[in-house]
Amino acid sequence: MTSETAITWAHAGIEPLADELVERAVRTALAHGGRAGTVLSVVFVDDATLTGMHAEHLDDPSPTDVLTFDLGKEGEGPAGELYVSVDCAVEVSRRRGVPLERELCLYVVHGVLHLCGFDDGSAEDRARMRAAERTVLLELGFAPDDAPHDVER
Repeated sequence: MTSETAITWAHAGIEPLADELVERAVRTALAHGGRAGTVLSVVFVDDATLTGMHAEHLDDPSPTDVLTFDLGKEGEGPAGELYVSVDCAVEVSRRRGVPLERELCLYVVHGVLHLCGFDDGSAEDRARMRAAERTVLLELGFAPDDAPHDVER
């Protein structure tokens, strides 16, 4: 079974990634995480939308880069949803000195890896997540990036 990815650009004015690249990033991260064929929905939103969702669903009113929802087997439709902040990617890519396309792909890959069971709560988990992100991004053709990932906003 191949994965199916529904992509929505709900952010006004910016669509910096081709849908094909988003689909490849999702497929590659799912394969790396052992969930190839999983159907996902990826929605690119603004900071205000994602911050509101972060507060509503995780009781954390701080801005974030990506939220992942594992919908499991709730019936028809996608098994997971990713919400990605385009505003965050624009700001952080500028600060980190990396291309916006790469930063957005990083957020997509990061969110998919969360769906696959990766976590980043502890230093050990974060190191495992960063290694998986590097592997997937290299497979997607992005050069290695040594800039710090955890940039304060």
